[in-house]
Amino acid sequence: MKKLLIVTTGGTIDKIYFDDLSQYEIGESQIQHILHEGLVAFDYDVEPLLHKDSLEMTDDDRLRLREYIAADDATHYVITHGTDTMAKTAEALVGLDGKTIVLTGALTPARFRTTDAVFNVGMAVAAVQVAGSGVYIAMSGQVFEAGAVRKNRAENRFEATGRN
Repeated sequence: MKKLLIVTTGGTIDKIYFDDLSQYEIGESQIQHILHEGLVAFDYDVEPLLHKDSLEMTDDDRLRLREYIAADDATHYVITHGTDTMAKTAEALVGLDGKTIVLTGALTPARFRTTDAVFNVGMAVAAVQVAGSGVYIAMSGQVFEAGAVRKNRAENRFEATGRN
């Protein structure tokens, strides 16, 4: 694999909570920490493009992300993203020829003692290395194609929609 570009956009994976009323802010990206602790042995760069909760992501933000990737010369991308609108962003990235893009995030912040962040990042890094060109989501122990996945809020997981 050529150098991996990790683009961070914010989301729960990077949240810092301040009190029991769920007051939070999006903190510094945890991706470098996760990869360092995972003892990764591949070449990567991190680009902090956005710093938002995914419910605050706009179509302009998605266009900015798409244009950034389209103009970049890398071929493999992992994008950290909030889970609430991850599927929508994945669909907005479909059609970038010659690019393998895997979105991931966390249902609980990476700073929490119990989190799915480390597992999801590991899945995304593995998926981006073996998947063909296209856009995918690595969450809930599975890899889904863009356009064929949704977040099931009631079950707190991602699942296939049966489309595609």
